[in-house]
Amino acid sequence: MPTHLVPEIFKTYDIRGIYPDELSDDVAHDIGRAFVDELGLSSVVVGRDMRPSGNALFASFARGANEAGADVTDVGLVSTDALYFAVGRYGFGGGVMITASHNPADYNGLKMTRDSAQALSLDTGLSAIRDRVAAGIFTTAVRSGTIERRDILEEFATHCLSFIDPATIKPFKIAIDAGNGMAGRTVPHVFRHLPCEIVPLFFELDGSFPNHPASPIEPENMIDLQRAVREHGCDLGVAFDGDADRMFLVDENAGLIGGDMVTALVGINTLKRYPGAKILYNLICSRSVPEAIERAGGIPVRSPVGHSLIKKIMRDQDIVFGGEHSGHFYFRDNWFADSGMIALMQCLEVFSEAGRPVSEVIAPIDHRFRSGEINSRVHDIPAKLAELEQHYADAQIDHLDGVTIAYPNWWMNVRPSNTEPLLRLNVEGDTRELMERQRDEALELIRRMPGR
Repeated sequence: MPTHLVPEIFKTYDIRGIYPDELSDDVAHDIGRAFVDELGLSSVVVGRDMRPSGNALFASFARGANEAGADVTDVGLVSTDALYFAVGRYGFGGGVMITASHNPADYNGLKMTRDSAQALSLDTGLSAIRDRVAAGIFTTAVRSGTIERRDILEEFATHCLSFIDPATIKPFKIAIDAGNGMAGRTVPHVFRHLPCEIVPLFFELDGSFPNHPASPIEPENMIDLQRAVREHGCDLGVAFDGDADRMFLVDENAGLIGGDMVTALVGINTLKRYPGAKILYNLICSRSVPEAIERAGGIPVRSPVGHSLIKKIMRDQDIVFGGEHSGHFYFRDNWFADSGMIALMQCLEVFSEAGRPVSEVIAPIDHRFRSGEINSRVHDIPAKLAELEQHYADAQIDHLDGVTIAYPNWWMNVRPSNTEPLLRLNVEGDTRELMERQRDEALELIRRMPGR
């Protein structure tokens, strides 16, 4: 008899739900069987973050994978980008990271890849796995698989450092907020090879997140880091999310630096090694990003939002680096997977070479004003998007992801959520006054009847 499944735990890019009400041990066991069956795997590498439910979910998933005939390599407590590294470097047929990233403590989930760290989405395997679990359709393996333990973090650190020349890194004083997440485990392995002094915040692994949510894209979760930078006179600050695949910076004045500005910095640095290369950025990033890429001699490639789409574009076009406003940074030489740690290494190289405070390095490319993402609940999304297009009919309009409405000195993007009846608004203007005026006008249009 099939295990009771809540189909909604299968999201666009991963599996995520409340443990054990939605994502139970029995469901994890069946997902392990279905994952191996669907991908025809003989080997799987599995890691997990610090959430209390991680050990039980690992045991259940591994048992299911073994029953389907696959050998499981347990890499233990690691970051998501370290799991991607393990899949790519050691040639596993598939990999699974047990994590719910920045979600609250009662959640857990699974991020899944096939070979070469190719992420699974609903369109590329997750829906088929869901349907197998729901129907209880599993094959019986001729032999049961095994479980073995492997420590990968030193080799992961070496891999991250291979993207820079460590000898050029200056002895920065850096506050790093791990948010009680997996950066508390990975940062020491990497930074023992660098001359930097670390001011650690919340490095203790604790999946109950006792200090603040491990979601640095929310400004309120950066307050502790900003305070530490000021109090300790740091050269910069760094924050990671719970599974440590996303990374955000603050400058020496504790000013927040957007993920799109990091995209520009890493893009510029990448072009020094690969002159004339293509650099990808998603369409929520500032206009300053493609401008900076072009000034550095690169070819900017604009993409929709979403990591599986971005990774496919990068593979298809052999793009060496790509970045998102959300703090995800993708590297061709990292199997096109994202890594906050590799992005941080490249930023340290940029700051070392510049020989100036971080704020002065950022200033020339960070001169516009952005609203951040603002969500509005809308009942009839197509009607509302049509209404916006009609209102801004004299603009340059495209539909790469939702609707982008562009004028010479400001632009906005409005795109639907994948999972909720929401429209997500981002506005950028050449002046703060212009951005705020256009933001307020757009919100009034979005939130008024009848489209709402």
